[in-house]
Amino acid sequence: MEDLKILFKRFYTKELESSKTKTVYDLFKWKKVDVKIIDHKTGKVLTDMKDLEFPYDYSQNACDIIASKYFKKSGIPNECGYENSMKMVAHRLVSFWCEALKDEGIIKTENEASIFYDELVYALLNQMYAPNSPQWFNTGLSLIYGINGEAQGHFYYDSKEKKVLQSKDSYTRTQASACFIISIEDKLLGSHSISEQYVTETKLFKGGSGTGTNFSTIRAKGEKLSGGGISSGLMSFLKGLDRNAGAIKSGGTTRRAAKMLCLNVDHPEIMDYITWKAKEEDKVKALGKMGYDASFEGEAYETVSGQNANNSVMLSDEFMKKVCNLKNNPDETIELKGRVDSSVNKVEKISNLWEAFNKSSWRCADPSPLFSDTLNAWHTCPGGEDGNFNADYNKINSTNPCGEYAFLDDTSCNLASINLYKFYDTENKTFDLEGYKHVIGLVQLLLEASIHWGQFPTEDVARKTHMFRTTGLGISNLAALLMVMGYPYDSEEGRAISSSLIGVLTGYSYYISSLMAKEVGAFEKYNINKEHMLKVLRNSARAAGSIDTPFEKIGYKPLVVNHSILEKEDLRYISSELKNSWNSALESGEKYGFRNAQVSVMAPTGTISFAMDCASTSVEPFFSHVIYKKLSGGGYMTLTNPLIQESLKHLGYSENEIEDITNYILRKKKVKTDDGTEYETILDGKIEGAPHLKKEHLAIFDTANKCGSGNRFISPMGHILMVASIVPLISGSVSKTVNLPKDASVEDFKNVIINSWKLGVKGITLYRDSSKESQPLNTSLDEASKTAPEDMTYAQLLNMVKNINTTQKYIKRERAVGIRNGKTHPAQIGDIKIYTTVNRRDNGEISEVYITTDREGTLIMGLLNSLSKSISVMLQYHVPPKDISEMLRGQKYEPYGFVQKHPYIKYVTSISDLISKIIDIELNDFTRCQVKPEGIKDITPQKEIKEKLSQGERLYDITCPNCSSTRMVRNGTCYVCLDCGTTTGCS
Repeated sequence: MEDLKILFKRFYTKELESSKTKTVYDLFKWKKVDVKIIDHKTGKVLTDMKDLEFPYDYSQNACDIIASKYFKKSGIPNECGYENSMKMVAHRLVSFWCEALKDEGIIKTENEASIFYDELVYALLNQMYAPNSPQWFNTGLSLIYGINGEAQGHFYYDSKEKKVLQSKDSYTRTQASACFIISIEDKLLGSHSISEQYVTETKLFKGGSGTGTNFSTIRAKGEKLSGGGISSGLMSFLKGLDRNAGAIKSGGTTRRAAKMLCLNVDHPEIMDYITWKAKEEDKVKALGKMGYDASFEGEAYETVSGQNANNSVMLSDEFMKKVCNLKNNPDETIELKGRVDSSVNKVEKISNLWEAFNKSSWRCADPSPLFSDTLNAWHTCPGGEDGNFNADYNKINSTNPCGEYAFLDDTSCNLASINLYKFYDTENKTFDLEGYKHVIGLVQLLLEASIHWGQFPTEDVARKTHMFRTTGLGISNLAALLMVMGYPYDSEEGRAISSSLIGVLTGYSYYISSLMAKEVGAFEKYNINKEHMLKVLRNSARAAGSIDTPFEKIGYKPLVVNHSILEKEDLRYISSELKNSWNSALESGEKYGFRNAQVSVMAPTGTISFAMDCASTSVEPFFSHVIYKKLSGGGYMTLTNPLIQESLKHLGYSENEIEDITNYILRKKKVKTDDGTEYETILDGKIEGAPHLKKEHLAIFDTANKCGSGNRFISPMGHILMVASIVPLISGSVSKTVNLPKDASVEDFKNVIINSWKLGVKGITLYRDSSKESQPLNTSLDEASKTAPEDMTYAQLLNMVKNINTTQKYIKRERAVGIRNGKTHPAQIGDIKIYTTVNRRDNGEISEVYITTDREGTLIMGLLNSLSKSISVMLQYHVPPKDISEMLRGQKYEPYGFVQKHPYIKYVTSISDLISKIIDIELNDFTRCQVKPEGIKDITPQKEIKEKLSQGERLYDITCPNCSSTRMVRNGTCYVCLDCGTTTGCS
């Protein structure tokens, strides 16, 4: 049986064995670069650093991201006062991990320490792996530079004293974990209370980490309180915590807050929770129509709630089985249960919840499904600390913000990712499994070191992280590897290769974890959970093909690696290594146990993927065939993805053919702006129709979304199958988004979720193109004509009127002059009084609508003034009042509800809806009024016009919170900036 000495060997640094003068840094060629990051919106310089030192092969983009994000900017004892070389960062990180492992007893000799240091530095500088962002921010600052910082209320577990202690400063130990799952109890004060949640989340956000919490323990609105009275309910607390996260995001911390909200499907407030974000999107839409900035960082989104978290719902197998049975029994129900007070219990139709869930997700990408029984079927430690296997607190109740870390409450996980493409030999067309395994083992050691010398936001997290020691190794650049190897992302071959390499990562990681257990012992709660953990690992080994027996205690049939495809594609060496890795893990683990309860996750790897110069992130497919290479002197060079050329070469195309195909992808079209100016723009990478390209090769170059005027994209099922093939072979879960086109229906969403559940996916995020209001506003008539009138902004409607064909009767604005006659409609919604005056011309046409309130000097007064002016100008351009009424009808935002002081209108969904009804009344149409004047027939109004959905280019106007760039793209369940690497997630 082997031991950890297999890792303490010179694999990449053999040259240093025979040299007494060279260091690992001499194995690289170095260059000096300048880094300048500018806010795209204000022009403000965010980072301006000169003569920084990086390995020669690093792109300008990688240099920009590492320097601006990860170089320590102050307190460094050198001539400039800040880190100015990648050598310094590598030394800071690896020295800390090395010393921690020596202290733990894993590194036993100076020779082992020297080899570990050199090999890990080499792999880091060669962009073969990268740790998660908090490591770059925090690790080694005290050890190397003497930067300690004031104590921030963190804790650590002292393994010698066997208890949790409070950290004396910020940086002697490191907050290295990106992922946290925090529990909450139904109380206002004390440990795990609602008020402590504010403090815990603030600590985590400040350190660049994220948090996930299941809030199902919190009483619902109306439940009785022990001291008398009733609870204000779950939603009121969620809105408060959301505001806290928003404040931290904008408070000058390392990056924006990241959090996951989770709720069980049987909570009494589940319907309000499900529809929360969709309703807020409607408010953003209404504010956008009034001219407020509706971009992601704009005033409209800042005004509404619920924008600082990813929302998810825990769906049980029982619930999903009832969903699948709705065709046979549409009256299937679920009981929503009060947390402490059964008087609020109620029975809800499954169909109502299912419809609301999918409509909300279709509308705004939230909430997402988590499948509780699937998550817990793969739970390695269902006994927790105390061996109570039936306790809810020992279940997997939530994930971290991006969805990849799924484990016990009050635990954390520090992540790292391996750049798969770095191990592929394009000349020999082979994957270097030995080098891959070597780096996997080294990185598992550094993750273990970060636990040993880590610190944490609460005593419970410090204790339980020590007790279970979960690590989260993942991969990046998968799509790049598949493309160069010549396999479509959405193919049996692509999935077989992906699941095999990820299976090797997890299997070999568990093997290394067992060797660590041999040296320093298994994680402290291993024996309590031993049988369950071994059962989970045996099931993973079955998925890997190492064991040929039925799966144990799994309620579905997991996807297994197709070894016949690997044999057929001459990838036998990968097939063999996959089986060997899991056989070794089980054999060694049964003998020694494991040092870590989990070892792998699939995180989105946004910023760190760019730091490694990856062409694709995590397990996501390519976003586009066009890339923008940042130049050292400023500006960008537009290129096709260089891996397309490598792939075409692999497929046997000639140099001339490759050049023709590349030129086709970069072809341009002329665009005319509103003022008549013409300019050329790239069609964004359409590859269909490229000369020489064989039809059977098209699928290799499919991307997540349609490219420009092309029609090809990876189907939703392609995303689902990739996740389903991976998830049995990792410890945690997969941060993954299923991209759907703009014209996807609610039924499409239902199918994705049902298929995901049936295939054993633990959780999934769905995103329909343009489902968020944060997208560019159309300004030309051609663009506006694609949008239904009720969906246009007031600016668009005015622009449309100004461009009416000159043959129309009215082409100019006819301003109202002199004394006008009109009527004033008083109304009161809640405690807000609204006065709407409708003026007419002498010929009886409506010429003006003015809306006022008794709230002088308030935001609502300003909004009403804008609304009045917009409507009046449209009327003066002779836009028919009935069209304006139709545009405003049914909009929902606060204030809304019952109406007083108006004789005919008794309920509205918003002030816009009120104005719509008043205009109808002025047109003698009372069909939408709750009370009709005598003599008016009660005519049922026609059905609302269905929302028009149209195909189009993918549009983005989600502004980067760091540099204001609009080049933000989906990355797993989060967004990442293509300019500066800022991510909205936690990894």
